[in-house]
Amino acid sequence: MSVKKASMQNETTETKTSRLLVICVDRDDDIGVKAGVVTPVIGRNACIDAAQRLALEDPEDADSNSIFAAVKTFEDLISKGYQAEVAIVAGTEHKGVQGDEKIISQVKTLVTKFAANGAVIVSDGEDDESVIPIIQNVLPIVSVKRVVMRVSRTVEYSYAVLGRYLKTIAFDSKYSKFFLGVPGMLLLIGGIGTVLGLTTQIFAVLVSILGGAFLIRAFDIDRAWTNWNKPTPGGFIRTFTLVAGIVMILASLTSGLSAVIPGITAKPDSILKLVLNQQTTGLFISGMLPFLWMGIGCIFGGSLLSSWFKGSIRSITDILRLIVLVTLYPIVYQFTIIMIKGESPVTLIPPLLLGLAVILISASLLFHKYRKKKGGEALSE
Repeated sequence: MSVKKASMQNETTETKTSRLLVICVDRDDDIGVKAGVVTPVIGRNACIDAAQRLALEDPEDADSNSIFAAVKTFEDLISKGYQAEVAIVAGTEHKGVQGDEKIISQVKTLVTKFAANGAVIVSDGEDDESVIPIIQNVLPIVSVKRVVMRVSRTVEYSYAVLGRYLKTIAFDSKYSKFFLGVPGMLLLIGGIGTVLGLTTQIFAVLVSILGGAFLIRAFDIDRAWTNWNKPTPGGFIRTFTLVAGIVMILASLTSGLSAVIPGITAKPDSILKLVLNQQTTGLFISGMLPFLWMGIGCIFGGSLLSSWFKGSIRSITDILRLIVLVTLYPIVYQFTIIMIKGESPVTLIPPLLLGLAVILISASLLFHKYRKKKGGEALSE
């Protein structure tokens, strides 16, 4: 028992007599730029004098409070039996590699003057604490103390986050083309319109451009078009089928109108009655149905061919999409017959059941094939 007590006493004594260096870090060298203090500063009185000079030059700077906090930490360690010293190190105004090299050089100088076996870092934010791994290469760090002023940390973080966002918007082409390009285009067009005296017309153009930009970004149309327009066989096929499908869908509107055009008169009330008429609606849908389905099928087919060229497992879902489109055609066609001829809605049941059976069988076969595919590639790719 006496041996254990002696070893415990020795450990306690070693801990109490640890030589700790309390280091206040000023990475952007406010103390040198504003107060003209040359670092490193070592010693209690010298640190207090440096903090006072900085506080007189800039009372709102939080670094002076960090220095006072370092001095307070030093006094607490002394009162607890540690051998300690307090010092200030600083980088450069623009931080960076040169500033960090300056900090590491000053820490090495401090170690030669005070042979410490550990360091306590005192700072006022994460920016100063970013040099901790550098200091740790010279001297083991046993504790980190962050000095948080009232609202200063919040303000510092807010400025840091805001600056990061502004830098991203200004220099990242992925964001700058929308956040700077669109407003720049609007301002340019607005300025030209004002000079030419076309304020009313230009306003309509600006609103249209802004609305189009919002829609393009909201639905990722720019990214989708980039993927569709890649210089690959699949990309060319998807581009062609997309354009052809859109043309067919537009042609379906013309075809639908031609089916009901004989009943249209010039009177607005006649047109309104015609639009609200069940038979007219059925004729319109029936007329546009073939071209509409061919247009949608053309787009789906292009996606299928593109996936097939890439060897992607997504072709399975493209096939199922086409099957669903085909099975929906008789259902929609029968619906138009009901509207035109007034047949019973019960006639919708056979095509509905047949379509459901075809979809279930097709989905089962396709997903069975999917499970056999190696690699576990997701269908949603």
